[in-house]
Order: sequence, then structure tokens, then C-alpha cells
Amino acid sequence: MRVHIVVTGRVQGVGFRYFTAMRARALGLAGAVRNLPNGHVEITASGERATLETLIAAVREGPPGALVRDLRIDWEAAEAPEREFLIR
Repeated sequence: MRVHIVVTGRVQGVGFRYFTAMRARALGLAGAVRNLPNGHVEITASGERATLETLIAAVREGPPGALVRDLRIDWEAAEAPEREFLIR
């Protein structure tokens, strides 16, 4: 499976991308995380659905200093397998 997540709230300038990448890598997921110009953070991740749900739970909490207001989550079928999790 593949999940596309847009995180809103105080999520830039608080280590959110690093936090997400460390959690995703620890879970063995592939994908990427990046800041968006509007202040949100975008995450794409591929892996087993249960593992992706674990990442989503971590992202809902975020790192210290973050204030997650909302997650927009879209599930997709994974197309080409990704190899690693990147910070962009």
C-alpha cells in the first residue's frame, strides 16, 4: 500500500521532517517527507498497511514542539516499489 498524508498545524521549524523520516526508516518504510510552501508537511510512504498505520499514529503526535491540527490521508495502491525514505 501507499499513503499520502498532508499534515497541518505548527509542523515546520520543529524537526517534523527528521522525526517522520526516523520513524519511517525504523519501520522499514520507503517514501519521502517535505515542507510545502503553505506551511504544511507532505508525506508519502509505501509498505504494509499495518506498518503505515503505525507511522500515521506517530505523525499524529509529532515531535516535541509540533502541534498537529489535522491529517489529510489518502490511500493508494503502491505502483513501483520505492527503496528508501527521503527528506526533501
